[in-house]
Amino acid sequence: MADDGEMETRRLRLLLELSRLGSMREVADVVHLTTSTVSQQLAVLAREAGTTLIEPDGRRVRLTPAGRRLADHAVTILAAVDAARLDLAPDAEPSGEVRVAGFATGVRRSLLPVAARLAAARSRVRLSIREHEPAEAFALLATDAVDLALTYDYNLAPAAPDPAREEFPLWQTPWALAVAADAPGSRFADFADGDWIVNSRNTADEDVVRTVAALAGCTPRIAHRADSLDLVEDLIVAGMGVALLPDRRPAADGVRLLPLTDTPVWLRSCAVVRRGRASWPPLALVLRLLQETPQP
Repeated sequence: MADDGEMETRRLRLLLELSRLGSMREVADVVHLTTSTVSQQLAVLAREAGTTLIEPDGRRVRLTPAGRRLADHAVTILAAVDAARLDLAPDAEPSGEVRVAGFATGVRRSLLPVAARLAAARSRVRLSIREHEPAEAFALLATDAVDLALTYDYNLAPAAPDPAREEFPLWQTPWALAVAADAPGSRFADFADGDWIVNSRNTADEDVVRTVAALAGCTPRIAHRADSLDLVEDLIVAGMGVALLPDRRPAADGVRLLPLTDTPVWLRSCAVVRRGRASWPPLALVLRLLQETPQP
């Protein structure tokens, strides 16, 4: 490192965004600067660091090994700066808007009870809710478009860890094989080679189906993709395929749930924030209420 240089956190943020996006133009779009400004600021950062941080990669750029190491340090540095900024008034009454992106079931089961408690207490914390699947919610969290993501993964398809995020487990629920009520068969293997319905917005659902089928020695045929659980049930009743659905959710008329005894599947819900942000009083309050909400 250069002895006389001081790194500004804004330049570290630009480097971190570049490590995530891999394009000067995309970084410029995210931070609302011109591409030339981003390039100039990263050049200043390289001088401050006393080493080359980026190098050409075709029409794009990539971080050098030193650049990647500095980006890793930036995660910790920026999290500490955010925590210090948000912790300036820890005794103040929580006040402000908490922006949440979450999957529909998580919003219903976890967030709406929190909203009711905030309203009953006449809290000055407001919730702004957007319905999104996990990958979409993570992308919004990474660009600081939301403060909190309600996401899920599966025991057979766990979400990849990210040092820039902090996770708070909430609840989990088993899943079952959903088939038409009049369909012959009572085991997973009786249906695994048939037509399957998977989520249209989250590949983890398909990963789980293929994993369970592979363990049963079968190859599923993905025929339909739908995000709405109600639509999935309608397709099952119409005889158009089978799917995995929550075991504890009341099944629609015409749908039969078969337990996955050989290879249990669990959906795991969690609240996710950017590292260093959990101490912000409004967000800390919402996280506490989420964790106090009884499991379904």
